[in-house]
Amino acid sequence: MLRSGLTSRRYTVEDALEAIELYFEKGWTDGLPVVPPTEERIRAMLEAVGLEPDHEITFITNRQTAVTAEKVAINAVMAGCKPESMPVVVAAIEAIGDPRWCYHGPGTSTGGAAVLMIVNGPIAPRLQMNSGDNLFGPGWRANATIGRAERLDMRNVIGTLPGRLDRSTLGHAGKFTYVIAENEGDSPWPPLHVERGFSPEQSAVTVMAAEAPHQFYNQLSNTAEGVLTTLCDDMRISGNARGQSQYVVVLAGEHMRIIAADGWSKADIRKFVFEHTHNSVAHLKRTHRVVGPIKPEDETTVRALVPSPEDILVVAAGGRAGAFSAYIPGWGGKRTSEAVTKLIRA
Repeated sequence: MLRSGLTSRRYTVEDALEAIELYFEKGWTDGLPVVPPTEERIRAMLEAVGLEPDHEITFITNRQTAVTAEKVAINAVMAGCKPESMPVVVAAIEAIGDPRWCYHGPGTSTGGAAVLMIVNGPIAPRLQMNSGDNLFGPGWRANATIGRAERLDMRNVIGTLPGRLDRSTLGHAGKFTYVIAENEGDSPWPPLHVERGFSPEQSAVTVMAAEAPHQFYNQLSNTAEGVLTTLCDDMRISGNARGQSQYVVVLAGEHMRIIAADGWSKADIRKFVFEHTHNSVAHLKRTHRVVGPIKPEDETTVRALVPSPEDILVVAAGGRAGAFSAYIPGWGGKRTSEAVTKLIRA
């Protein structure tokens, strides 16, 4: 039972349709209709996480904005979340307020990063989150609404509005929602959150400022080295001149089984990908991503895509059939934003 009342402004409407139209008029939606946040629905969200309305979940320093549980609950209702999804939303909000994620950069940059969330632990199957077929596509309520709730918070609470504080040149569809779970049931490897310091029994969400997923295809190789060589060539060619902060490599069913059959661990994958994605300075100059004439030493001087192998996050997820996997470049450099993993208290 909550001890304090709700303080947000209230509006009187005739019915749900009028409420939906009111939210469009106020500019409080992402372009799609929202669920009207009645007091009963907001309270159910708060009770699901045991937080009082005025509890400060995070503080966005660059905006001088406190994000309270009441505001997060309102936007979770609007996004269509069930109350049992609220712990994931709260943990994700904590993550984007973490100084390591550095809200100002990815929230405002012309680079157009979205908020990628990777959910691990027992809560993922409990919420029936998708970790398989059509991984980044629609069809799963928890995946769709948790990411949408976070984005509505960024818009309605923190003020990250397109064309104003959000200056993305292109953006991408992940700005509606960008949530996946790791396929821990089929994976031969430790889950991501365990690699990042949590126990298998705990649930956690890893949040990274990210570009859209880049799909690659390899149906010819039946070895780990063959599959990953194709991946590395794709990553290397598309990499920025000065690299990225981090990458997520998403290995779907067929590739996961091929790589695991060769006895490769996630650490082996990270090491191979790191060592085979370097670009020579000469190549970067030939493709007009670095200025200046090509010098003889440029042919052997190389730049890595990420600072270290540990900056490649390996996730087992995607459909069981099909010779496809993906990689996701992070936004900016390591000093400007990095992936953050937070405990989900559920």
